[in-house]
Amino acid sequence: MFDDLTVTVSKFGLGALVATPNALENVSQDEILVALSRHAGGDWGDLDKEDKEANDQALKRGGRLLSEYRSIENVKFWIITEADRSVTTVLLPEDY
Repeated sequence: MFDDLTVTVSKFGLGALVATPNALENVSQDEILVALSRHAGGDWGDLDKEDKEANDQALKRGGRLLSEYRSIENVKFWIITEADRSVTTVLLPEDY
């Protein structure tokens, strides 16, 4: 009955969720929701080791958090949670 059930424990609050029009146009809603779940659980996606370690430190000390993912169509997108955890933004790198 629960074979496909995946539960992710959130390590921090996401605050208000926003996305750029470009991200919404190029990444499916389902892919965004999966990535948000991964991000909130501390899975930073495709970042290099140093950036993942920086996120781990920011998680402890209250800094900004950045994750990087790729859609099924190989579109790179970022999720950024502000240091005060008030807002999380989904965007493409060119939107930054």
